[in-house]
Amino acid sequence: MPLLKTGIPLKFETIQTAEELEHLCDRLALKPVISFDTEFVSEDRYRPQLCLIQVAAEDIIAVIDPLMVPDTTPFWDLLATPGRIVIAHAAREEIRFCYRYSGRPIAGLFDTQLAAGFVGMEYPSSLSNLVARLIGVKISKGETRTNWRNRPLTDSQLQYAVRDVTELEAMYKILFANVRDAGRIGWLDEESAIAQQQIHESENAENWQRVSGAAGLSARQLEIIRQLWRWRDRRARHLDQPSRRVFRDDLMVEVARAGSADPKVIRGIRGMEFRNFHDHYSDLAAAIQTALDMPDDALPRRSRGRHTSTSPMLAQFLSTSIACVCRQHKIAPMIVGNADEVRDLIAYELEGERRGEIPVLLQGWRGKIVGEPFRELIQGKLAIKVADPHAVQPLEFIRPE
Repeated sequence: MPLLKTGIPLKFETIQTAEELEHLCDRLALKPVISFDTEFVSEDRYRPQLCLIQVAAEDIIAVIDPLMVPDTTPFWDLLATPGRIVIAHAAREEIRFCYRYSGRPIAGLFDTQLAAGFVGMEYPSSLSNLVARLIGVKISKGETRTNWRNRPLTDSQLQYAVRDVTELEAMYKILFANVRDAGRIGWLDEESAIAQQQIHESENAENWQRVSGAAGLSARQLEIIRQLWRWRDRRARHLDQPSRRVFRDDLMVEVARAGSADPKVIRGIRGMEFRNFHDHYSDLAAAIQTALDMPDDALPRRSRGRHTSTSPMLAQFLSTSIACVCRQHKIAPMIVGNADEVRDLIAYELEGERRGEIPVLLQGWRGKIVGEPFRELIQGKLAIKVADPHAVQPLEFIRPE
């Protein structure tokens, strides 16, 4: 029976020592299903700061305080060990934490947000909306702006936190049955594994290509961006501050455009006179000099565009058709693919499969429901017609005679 309908406060354990955490993990290890959630603060840190872990498993409801127990590795090691179902909602940050502390993905992860999308429910859906839809329980949103770093936390804040995990197992049972009946357990497992791998890779990737305003820079200037990005990343990690607070993107681009390793020139760029740069002009100059000394054949290549030969009209048509296909299959379009992935598929087909890597929309379960039909559309083996202009789903695929 849902706990929130009664309004009765939940009883839970508070874990504040390494010994208590070890004892909790020993008990959790015996449970076949573990539900968990985290609270964190990310606005002023290099990486999100873990502030609270809430966990529920059968008769156990517990709150782990990472500010009192800084090394929560035993908990993450448990989640990374196969042998149980681990339930979470919108688990992107939780996956990051698990990689950070254990170096491994979450084993047996069942993400309720992702599972809902695989059976045609709203995606991405908030936990409160999904709980209300699946089990008719209203979760309070009163503490959504809480600074979880503050101590002591109020009873209201702790009750809010633990209620996030007490309904997850009931949601899991409903969603698992729906996904199983749709024959998509394999799809969900595949997508969960892909998502965890992508998150892990993004944690270690050099994302200098994402510096805003760098489009149109020369190869040499892009190398300066790369070297400045590396300096910024090291500095931000050392200060435990967001990277863009250490060195704004627009300033990096202006320094790259100037293309000079002279500290006086760097200091003279508008915005570079700020106090946080005063002790680092020589470091920045050294980074720029590294870029200037880089051999031409080692410079980053300027992007020529991913889809230079792709028909915009065809791409728009197929992108719109994704919603049609997804509605037929009762799956959320945002899970299936985006416009860039549609253009990848078109370019792959039009260039006679000479683009190397197989497009995402031709891989795995996506290939079955979207990739192959789109491929046949491009080849003229399938067509789309308006079957019923008044229907929610007015289009259908047909094979020309």
